[in-house]
Amino acid sequence: MKKTELLVTPTTIDDILPLAEAGADAFVIGEQRYGLRLAGEFNREDVRKAVELAHSKGKKVYVAMNAIFHNEKLEELSDYIQFASEAKADAVIFGDPAVLMAARESAPEMRLHWSTETTGTNWYTCNYWGRKGAKRAVLAREINMDAIVEIKENAEVEIEVQVHGMSCMFQSKRPLLDHYFEYQGKIMEIENRKQQKNMFLHDKERENKYPIFEDENGTHIMSPNDICIIDELQEMLEAGVDSFKIDGILKSPEYIAAVTKIYREAIDLFYQDPDLYDDKKDELLAKIEEIQPDNRPLDTGFFFKETVY
Repeated sequence: MKKTELLVTPTTIDDILPLAEAGADAFVIGEQRYGLRLAGEFNREDVRKAVELAHSKGKKVYVAMNAIFHNEKLEELSDYIQFASEAKADAVIFGDPAVLMAARESAPEMRLHWSTETTGTNWYTCNYWGRKGAKRAVLAREINMDAIVEIKENAEVEIEVQVHGMSCMFQSKRPLLDHYFEYQGKIMEIENRKQQKNMFLHDKERENKYPIFEDENGTHIMSPNDICIIDELQEMLEAGVDSFKIDGILKSPEYIAAVTKIYREAIDLFYQDPDLYDDKKDELLAKIEEIQPDNRPLDTGFFFKETVY
């Protein structure tokens, strides 16, 4: 039986080897000009080095090109895909069909993973993109466990599911924070999210704090809690879900490595003997709770509830 992949988002090139040692099987990297909500910025030289380091440990690297592209960037897509191919990246992550078309022209052998974060809600859509050339579909964060299992049972492509970390609730192409501070007569410099880890949108009625940051793709408002289903993996493992993603956005390298190690243990225990995982899953959850920041409560996202609009 093929093991479920453990996919992790490093913050810098220095994270690759420690995360590989912690048990990551693959990495999502890229630059914000082409990729949405990355845990860190990787320029072209960083991408080359990351691929080299990852491949030396038998790991994979996926380059993010899942931004929402407007006309002015279309001419850049073929060049960047060619670069990713020449760098020996294992796949390109896309949401916009423009990337798929550019890949067909410039690097038809490049493996493609379809990811929109919002519309991967049924198996027919996953298969549609599979028939267009995608080898994997990344499911939306807003669907429940039953839907995930049903999608996997009917999918003609690999299925990827986020199992840990925050998720995006809102995105605007406008730099809303910049505009707000400019209106107040203040200048705010934002550089690759480094200055934004303590910026929140407060919802006093629900007593929630939503992390907010800006990058080249606009303004992003994130969930007030972190998904964590370390103790609820069995159904998806039994169904054969192909990849579990740990999203490390706005997290420290030490936290990402520690969480990766715990999920690695969970996956390995299941494949050794499902009863071993069942016996230890509460202990694994407790380990994550010990290192979880006080301002980031854990929950199970939409895995066990219906979406209400």
